[in-house]
Amino acid sequence: MNCDEKLLLGIALLSVCLSVPELKAADRPNIVVVLCDDLGYGDLECYGHPQIKTPHLNQLAKEGIRFTNFYSAAPVCSPSRVGLLTGRSPNRAGVYDFIPGGRNIYMRSSEVTLPQLLKQAGYATCMSGKWHCNGKFNSSEQPQPDSAGFDHWFGTQNNASPSHENPNNFARNGEAVGPLTGFSCQLVVDEAVNWLKGQQEKAPQQPFFMYVAFHEPHEPVASPNDLVEHYSPMAKNEDEAQYFANVANVDVAVGRLMAALQDLNVDSNTFVVFTADNGPETLKRYSRARRSFGRATPLRGMKLWTTDAGFRVAGIMRWPERIEADQVVNHPVSSLDFLPTFCQLAGATPPADLVLDGTSFLPALENNAPLRPKPLLWIYYNALNERRVAMRDGDWKVLAKLNIGKFVNVSTDNEAEVKAAELSDFQIFRITDDIGESKDLSSSMPEKLAELTQRMKVHYRELLSGSHIWDGD
Repeated sequence: MNCDEKLLLGIALLSVCLSVPELKAADRPNIVVVLCDDLGYGDLECYGHPQIKTPHLNQLAKEGIRFTNFYSAAPVCSPSRVGLLTGRSPNRAGVYDFIPGGRNIYMRSSEVTLPQLLKQAGYATCMSGKWHCNGKFNSSEQPQPDSAGFDHWFGTQNNASPSHENPNNFARNGEAVGPLTGFSCQLVVDEAVNWLKGQQEKAPQQPFFMYVAFHEPHEPVASPNDLVEHYSPMAKNEDEAQYFANVANVDVAVGRLMAALQDLNVDSNTFVVFTADNGPETLKRYSRARRSFGRATPLRGMKLWTTDAGFRVAGIMRWPERIEADQVVNHPVSSLDFLPTFCQLAGATPPADLVLDGTSFLPALENNAPLRPKPLLWIYYNALNERRVAMRDGDWKVLAKLNIGKFVNVSTDNEAEVKAAELSDFQIFRITDDIGESKDLSSSMPEKLAELTQRMKVHYRELLSGSHIWDGD
């Protein structure tokens, strides 16, 4: 680790220590992270969707916090999930883009993950849903969810197949499950609740961590007929009605999960987080995306973009014992912050030499800005928009071009080209006043441009030097 990295790490660890008083073991919460797939920033009723009704998520927000500036770790699925689990930019793990089935790309067993650290601190851990952190799912050739610290896991490599309805590609703890009856999000909640019931019977005093990763509303979209019929009169066509119903079905699943927590009497000291892996898919971007009617409104871009629509997502948190109800918080928070925050709450200690890109967001639970020693930075080599490097730094958003071609991976084959690339054509936006990133202030504010440009260059180089390089083909 070089001197700059040590300094950044020291500041990050100090910020975690100073943010809130240390909790007693008895105060440790249960933790549930609910992750949607391709859910747009504007797809929920409580985020302004004009047709979709999400009463359970509205209630979740009413009883806790709705974040307006919540960010995922990447604008696409696999790296976003790796970032969430590790607290580090997914580039450090060598997961730069979505991982197709069979590809020899994966989250390596050397990565330190949130469930591993919570397990070491005495938590029981469960994953139910979409994994997508490797190409060879349920194979001894690559690390699987148990290697990442999950005691129990039930999931798929990528999408539910052949669709959300009656999927046949789930595995449970290394064993293929076979055809299932029902819709994916409901099956995922069934598994999580059944595991939790068994866990409460076996060890009711043991805290737990559940990662509930829905496949919805990612294509191929399929939804219950009653919900489709409900939304048909207000939709443009059958495909849009299917999408509206898909998001509504997620809301029903969340309601069932919350009811189970209450029935098991673990509700008050359970920290529930609801969010998404990235922004919404572009309608008909590929042949199967005919039901991708997600909304990023009022953000610019979509999934796979480095404008905010690519990775600014819904963020709702509820924890009755600690979080004051009915808050709207505008401070930026990221899924990269989960690991340092939850470790702090659980009394878990990350390795001293682990370079984290997140920080504790506990101050934000009382509507105070987290102490963030370095900005949020995204390098996405395969972005659909021109500027493939983005930074969120306080009130500011920065975008920059790279003078290289697009890549889905970084290996010894293209390492030299990637490391020699230069940032250029910087744009700056006061994102707090310009949520749509429509007013580039680089010409009118040259001093601020110079400051932010230098800051991005420093952190870009630090992340580049710390990114994993795979062996070439």
